[in-house]
Amino acid sequence: MRDKVEEALSRIRPTLQKDGGDVVLIDVTKEGVVKVQLTGACRECQMSEATTRSIEKFLRSEVPAVSAVEPV
Repeated sequence: MRDKVEEALSRIRPTLQKDGGDVVLIDVTKEGVVKVQLTGACRECQMSEATTRSIEKFLRSEVPAVSAVEPV
């Protein structure tokens, strides 16, 4: 599942990078919890929680086994 999540993240990275940010995959648990770290402008942004929720929504649509996304 980690490979599927990484592939899906690679499709949304250009959008984050365009705004000076990025997302790093830290872990995928066997329960389907994806742990990510926002970097660059995304890390400091007031909208980081909304960005994380958008990432979660996208990942859940692309990889149905994803149960949640947690920032670390």
